[in-house]
Amino acid sequence: MARSRIPDVIAAVDLGSNSFHMIVARYSHGQLIVVDRLREMVRLAAGLDEQGRLERNAIERAIDCLERFGQRLRDMKAESVRVVGTNTLRRARRKGAFLDRARSALGHPIEVISGIEEARLVYLGVAHTTPSEAGPRLVTDIGGGSTELIIGEGLQTTKLESLHMGCVSMSGRFFADGSITEKRMKRARLAARLELEPVQVAFKSLGWEGAVGSSGTIRTVGEVLRARGHTDGAITAPALESLIEHCVRAGDISRLKMPGLTEERAPVFIGGLAILAEIFAVLELQTMRVAEGALREGLLYDLVGRLTDEDARVRSVRAMQARYHVDVAQAERVEATALNFVSQVHSEWDLADSFAEAVLSWAGRLHEIGLDVSHSHYQKHGAYLLEHADMPGFPQEEQRILACIVGGHRRKVHFEQLEDLTPPWHLKAEYLIVLLRLAVLLHRGRSAIALPHIGLQAKGRTLELAFPKGWLDEHPLTAADLESEIDYLKAAGFKLKVL
Repeated sequence: MARSRIPDVIAAVDLGSNSFHMIVARYSHGQLIVVDRLREMVRLAAGLDEQGRLERNAIERAIDCLERFGQRLRDMKAESVRVVGTNTLRRARRKGAFLDRARSALGHPIEVISGIEEARLVYLGVAHTTPSEAGPRLVTDIGGGSTELIIGEGLQTTKLESLHMGCVSMSGRFFADGSITEKRMKRARLAARLELEPVQVAFKSLGWEGAVGSSGTIRTVGEVLRARGHTDGAITAPALESLIEHCVRAGDISRLKMPGLTEERAPVFIGGLAILAEIFAVLELQTMRVAEGALREGLLYDLVGRLTDEDARVRSVRAMQARYHVDVAQAERVEATALNFVSQVHSEWDLADSFAEAVLSWAGRLHEIGLDVSHSHYQKHGAYLLEHADMPGFPQEEQRILACIVGGHRRKVHFEQLEDLTPPWHLKAEYLIVLLRLAVLLHRGRSAIALPHIGLQAKGRTLELAFPKGWLDEHPLTAADLESEIDYLKAAGFKLKVL
């Protein structure tokens, strides 16, 4: 994809399960200079009921916060903004209405990202804001609803995990009434150990040279230990156990009066402390440094990457091609033809934005990955793989769009699956499916001989495909395929004319 201009002011917003964060930065001479930060404790996870629905009070807290963030973004004239939702929005049911209100309040769309993508972005934020060291490192981030564990070296990750436990969920489960007892702490730590057990062997077998922690819980523990004179800001195993003993002696969250622990952090501090203690115990850590950067910084650097030649999504597409043994030459032929077609109709079909071109390109590269499962209905297998695979760089909605386009590229056209896509992509995806279908059809013979110029015009849902005189007579199988395609598209509400 073409290299884009990096705006002077960019921003990232992290809709976490406990806190919402916004960071605004200027990009100058290859570096990001932070010019503003905002953070508000929203506790979205605490507003998720047993049916997985967000309660009204939590929604209103979130919208009020986002309206304030939106005003600041407008005041600072941020040109490029990326907004992500994490664990609570991953779990929430019927969240469409909330996301619509949130987008309106903030002025920017919200991407709900997977746990693995969250882990990747956390590592990116830590790596860019922590002095580089030789050898691999372990990065830990305890959020409100999930905990991310990552092993990486430099800017590259080698192991990513997202566990279903966080400071809000653990505190609500074991310390909801504020009481802190030794028995409750043991139960909380056992629950954390059970979550960690399945990943223990894999992480310890890879190993690391040093451990780094990020975000609220770990940062608060570091500040409390420093204030108590235990360490210089790093977290050690003995100091952590001593802090737990102190909290148990206090007996109640209301009596936790410690320098470094704010009133708003106190209600969820004990749950996060139990998780961190078990991470130390299970992974046999002795010390952990506290990082300045986290998910929001990772978002900023990833945004810069998307605007240059370092887009993580492109790397994920290449990895999927290799993993599922894609015929790269055939994929490149289909991709080139699909992009040529979109360039001819983008004005009529409102496909001039960069993502429309990008997702069609990726669909061309990946349309045959389902062949690694079975030739029968391989487009369906490909769609399933794309929707459910961990693809670093892709938020869930973008994966669904890509999956829908690949799933619709041959045989009967089913647009019902597009209805759940965020507008206007429920309509744009229809057009992209049609373009990919035509590109795949024209390369069905898998010939390395280049196609002649093929003109394509669109008017509403009518397409005219113009071939050089006599070319279709020389390619009767393609002509027959086009006759079938006319019928397929007619059933989907499109009219294809072949000239």
